[in-house]
Amino acid sequence: MTTEPYIDVVMRKLAARRQAVVLICGDTPWRADEFRRCIHRYARALGSQGLGPGALVALWASNSAQALAIRYAANLIGAATCFLSAPETPQARSALLRTMAPDLVVVFPETAHLLPADVGVPVVAAGETGHGLPRLDILADGAVADPVASVARPGDLAIIVSSGGSTGVPKGSCRSFASYAALAVTDDNPGRRQLVNGKLAYLSQVLVDQTLTGGGLVILRDHVDPTDTLVQIERHAITDLFLVEPQLFSLMNHPRLADANLTSLRRLLHIGASAPATLRRRAVERFGPVLVHTYGASEAGLVSRLGSDGYAADPEALSSAGRILPGVEVRLRRPDGMIAGPGAAGTIEIRSGAIAAGYRNAPERTAATFVDGWCHTGDLGRFDAAGRLHVLGRAVDMAREGGKLISPTMIENLLCRDASIRQATVVRDADARRWVALVQRAKRSFDGDRAMGLLAGALGKAVAEATTLVPIDHVPLTEQGKPDRAAILRLRPV
Repeated sequence: MTTEPYIDVVMRKLAARRQAVVLICGDTPWRADEFRRCIHRYARALGSQGLGPGALVALWASNSAQALAIRYAANLIGAATCFLSAPETPQARSALLRTMAPDLVVVFPETAHLLPADVGVPVVAAGETGHGLPRLDILADGAVADPVASVARPGDLAIIVSSGGSTGVPKGSCRSFASYAALAVTDDNPGRRQLVNGKLAYLSQVLVDQTLTGGGLVILRDHVDPTDTLVQIERHAITDLFLVEPQLFSLMNHPRLADANLTSLRRLLHIGASAPATLRRRAVERFGPVLVHTYGASEAGLVSRLGSDGYAADPEALSSAGRILPGVEVRLRRPDGMIAGPGAAGTIEIRSGAIAAGYRNAPERTAATFVDGWCHTGDLGRFDAAGRLHVLGRAVDMAREGGKLISPTMIENLLCRDASIRQATVVRDADARRWVALVQRAKRSFDGDRAMGLLAGALGKAVAEATTLVPIDHVPLTEQGKPDRAAILRLRPV
């Protein structure tokens, strides 16, 4: 693993590529030398505000070249950065800022509405927001673009990765300049053309860094839409695409998919939510042998990988997260505190060079999650006979019925076997001791009694009786594209 600060790798790669287009933002191409000059100007603008080593710059960042340049500029002058997630309420966003405790907050025209009233720290804007904020972009426009020498030191705090906060206030996992390189620096891969789409940059920063350090091209889009995704794949000969599973299933059911030219696509990575084997099988049929699935977490980095060859291995592979990656150790801990044996389930613990140093300003949570070099994920898993990891879901979402451990994914997989169900999303309501199952109908002839019969026949009558079916056209999603647990639990049968 390299100990060179990741930002130094990025800037060296950009300097070597000069006239090559490295980014396409919207419809605007950015050459490497043009992007480098933008980074240097922002570095001087940030430095003029007294920022440098030891400071933290937090950004509610649009998925744009400008946002990326500001993050790289802050890192270049030795400051740490955090692309903030966007909790739903102003109170939660205030709590997020208190936890991160930045020295400066940067917003964009698309994100200024996320600012809570009680920010408590200096705020600048990159673009006209209508809020009367000082303009960092204007300050940068007036700065010279001569190279700024990097003062990033390998052991200093570089990146705080903000989680989505689906279970509360988002956590910020901390990484040094050197340790972030374990996530962001990859081997040379100049043919990679990575589509990165979404409103907020925090969801995809690692993909962008991997592509640029590998010498590839990044196509940035500020929204996720299946029609636009297909257009971009064809227009830019996209080779690499990342989708959260609900986005993947939406794309594979799109009416234009059958006529789209996807011959350039070599890797369609899906991650972040439940992926029932039944739906994965359909995805392979519709996209071909390009699907890749990984398991990981913002605290732990990437842990395991199921490659496209693994999808064809045997039926059990379709329900797995693949094999553990080199340099990663995984163990499973039983409820009694002992390490689980072969085939037995347990909570997943991880050790690797990509593990975060801890959470930002959260000592109790850090002490509970990071123990003796191991990251305790709270996810339940098991290994199959072939050594593949099966992630069963959050331990808190599991329940025992009739002596059998039941997970939401098990229920989803069974429901999706019904031809009248296009997709099923299941959330455990622990307080009510029930599962709420959203079902998207593939046909008007959806038969709830038949679906419940499937559950009862495979998992037992008790599971069927504890499951509430809610037919729905669209699953409520978070900004990350994951199922919105809180919104789902508020839904009622119709």
